[in-house]
Amino acid sequence: MTAGLVLEGGGMRGLYTAGVLDVFMEHGVEFAHAVGVSAGAAFGVNIKSRQVGRAIRYNKRFCADPRYASLKNLLRTGELYSIDFAYREVPLHLDPFDIEAAAANPMRFTVVCTDIVTGEAVYRDIERGDGDDLDWIRASASVPLLARPVELDGRELLDGGIANSIPAAWMVAQGYDRNVVVLTQPAGFVKEPNRLMPLLKRAYGAYPKLVELLANRHVRYNAQLEEVARLERDGKALVIRPSESVKAPLVVKDPEILERIYQVGRRDGEARIADVRHYLA
Repeated sequence: MTAGLVLEGGGMRGLYTAGVLDVFMEHGVEFAHAVGVSAGAAFGVNIKSRQVGRAIRYNKRFCADPRYASLKNLLRTGELYSIDFAYREVPLHLDPFDIEAAAANPMRFTVVCTDIVTGEAVYRDIERGDGDDLDWIRASASVPLLARPVELDGRELLDGGIANSIPAAWMVAQGYDRNVVVLTQPAGFVKEPNRLMPLLKRAYGAYPKLVELLANRHVRYNAQLEEVARLERDGKALVIRPSESVKAPLVVKDPEILERIYQVGRRDGEARIADVRHYLA
């Protein structure tokens, strides 16, 4: 099998991706290799363990729980999402990630992080979903200003979307000639310069490569959208993107907002499942 799966991030818009992936799993659609960025890593990894419904379930269950995510937690610890609760208690005990199923699944699942010293994208395979794997997933989803850098393998890491928001070209370079790309922004979206750059420059002045990446991220992101469109024209990508708005605030306390985003993903997944099957055949 030479089919790849590319999962963009986007905070709680990632539940759109979760909806699409749940439809894929329900229809038995499989891939040789998936790559997830930020929320695409955190929520998308459930395709590795084949756990339909898990991402939306635990997010709805804990979205209003201050132990999960809160501005108070951010001000107190520098982390919007609690390390101990969101990345330990939930996946290991409260809504367990199926470690054995993930380990038994031959599909590769890679997460993308950003080395804030070198400015490089760092790629790491998730094999079981426990131990260091949880920290690599956390690093991939550690958004600047909302999380502290994660130290792993001698690197200081933040959100993978900084260095490589949509790693479709990377997946093609790995040898996959057919790739399903799940985006979390609607058609026609154009990324604008980050209005928080003055604050980001002050916060990360010791990391000039990171500041440069952040300042030019919109340029690279829009170029990646053009690259994805070219890959689609060449038959190397099939793109699924929201058919309607899936915007969400920074912190979502209302489970119905999360359910709505998820259901848009499910509807779009069902609408495209025949296309996906034909494309991967």
